[in-house]
Order: sequence, then C-alpha cells, then structure tokens
Amino acid sequence: METRQLGNSDLQITPLGFGTFALGGVGWAASWGPQDDDASVASIQRALDLGMNWIDTAAIYGVGHAEEVVARAVKGRASRPYIFTKCSRIPNPDGTIRGVLKADSIRRELEDSLRRLQVDVIDLYQIHWPNPDEDIEEGWTTLAQLKAEGKVRHIGVSNFNADQLRRAQAIAPITSLQPPYSLNRREIEKDVLDFCLKNNIGVIVYSPMASGLLTGKWTTERVKSLPSSDWRSRSPEFQEPRFSRNLELAKLLQNIGERHNQNAGAVAIAWTLRHPAVTGAIVGGRHPEQVDEIIGAGDFRLNQEELAEIERFVQEHP
Repeated sequence: METRQLGNSDLQITPLGFGTFALGGVGWAASWGPQDDDASVASIQRALDLGMNWIDTAAIYGVGHAEEVVARAVKGRASRPYIFTKCSRIPNPDGTIRGVLKADSIRRELEDSLRRLQVDVIDLYQIHWPNPDEDIEEGWTTLAQLKAEGKVRHIGVSNFNADQLRRAQAIAPITSLQPPYSLNRREIEKDVLDFCLKNNIGVIVYSPMASGLLTGKWTTERVKSLPSSDWRSRSPEFQEPRFSRNLELAKLLQNIGERHNQNAGAVAIAWTLRHPAVTGAIVGGRHPEQVDEIIGAGDFRLNQEELAEIERFVQEHP
C-alpha cells in the first residue's frame, strides 16, 4: 500500500489502519459483544502482515483491555506499527461512560495507556470526545504540554465539529481529526472536511463500513441473533425501515465490487478514501479472514461512473 503524510506530522500512514473498537470484549457500554483475544491478536497481526502500518485504539475500549490486546499483538515484531490511542472517556461504576477533560485525569489516562501498551511514547494521542465542551481548552492545552514533554509524538482530536476545531487550533496545531464517515454518515462534508483541508489537519475516518452494515453480510435473522451486549441490536440503522434500505445499498456496493474482485465492505471503504481531505480509514476485523476481505480497499479506487451510481442511490434513498 502507498503511504500518505498525516496532517502536519512526520507520520507516513497507509490508507488503511486497524481499529480495535470491537476487540474490547464485553463489560463496557459500547461493546460489540464477546470477543476471543486470540482471534483479536491474530487479526491485528494479519493486518500488519498485509501492509497496514498503524493501529488505532482507545483507553475506553473494553476499559483498557483493547490496549492490552494491542500490546500482545505487536510484541516482538521486527517492525513496530504506529500506535494511536485516545483519552477523555471514563467508566462510571454503573457501566455508563462520562467525559473528562481535566488535566490531572488526562495525565493519569496517559500513564495507564503507556503501561498497558508497553511503550514509552504514544505516536498519536487524541481527545476521544469533546465532552464537556467547556473543558476543551484545558484538555487540548494538556495534550500540547504532553507533546512538549515528549510523552506523545503528535496530538489529535476525535468527533470535533468545525467550531471546536477552531478553538483547539487557536491553542496548538492539530495533527489529525478522527470523525465518523460513511455513506450513512456524511455530516462532516458540510464544513469539517473543508476546515481540515485548509489547515493541514489529517483525517482518519472511523466506521467507514457503518459498523459492518455495508459489508453485505447482514440479514434480518442475523440482527435478531445479536446478543444484548452488542449495541447494534439497539441501533435504528439495524432496524426497519432503515435496515431494508441499508441492505439495498450494500447490494449495490457488492455489485460494483464484483466488477473489480472486491466485496461490498471494500467498496464502502474506498468511497470514503475518495475524498481529498481523508488521509486514511480505520477498519476492523474480529477474525483474520475479515481482514483479508477488505485489505484490497487500500489500493482500490472507484471510477467517476461508479461514484455517480452510488450517489444516485443515496439521493433517491436518503
């Protein structure tokens, strides 16, 4: 895979990076349900073997467990991938999650992440969510200080809107933004992506396959079989009337993919990478075989006719 410079950093990242959201297992509010750690490790290693050179994780995924899985997966590798992680999401005793952007909390989170990941420095440290909004300045100032201290190499944000990006940028340069972006989530096209282009902020999008919905593998029966611990069992996108529309979109992506020996998920990812502001896409896999299925998206490009075909569907089925 080619590499691209991430924003104002010296990081040269592949268009695909491995995301660990689903590898946290059960026991936290946004779980995708049970996950086997051996399968997680094998999936990460398969992604790296196939050319991905960065891993995205977060302290809240499995309440630290995903970071521990990452450390296990990269231990002993001759070439270490870039490791990106995030702060600011704290679990409550009842299992819910609260946002904290106070300096002392962020510093504690960083030390915990360094320990779990078994590294001395984080390649990219990100504010996970801009909550509470009134503490954005304190949180971002703290990340800038951590960079100056050498504890993190680069700093970024996630889920920020354009106004919040401006506020942070006034304090210290932003290396990257991590927003949701897919054919089902296009809000950032209005002003966020333009802001990033104008200010040399890299964009690494998450959920380009809409949490797996655009892979072409879903049926009504599969949704009904989701465990209650999987948040998708409660998502409107996985319920009618949206579900049938999403299946039709996935079918279209599958038809386009078949022309190029790609599957629907790879087409969905390639669609996000077409945007000039997007540096890379975060993709996951709970088993190595899932990595094999979408790895082609790193080099695959949709032509103008195919992009127009997809756009027509979206306009006719908003």
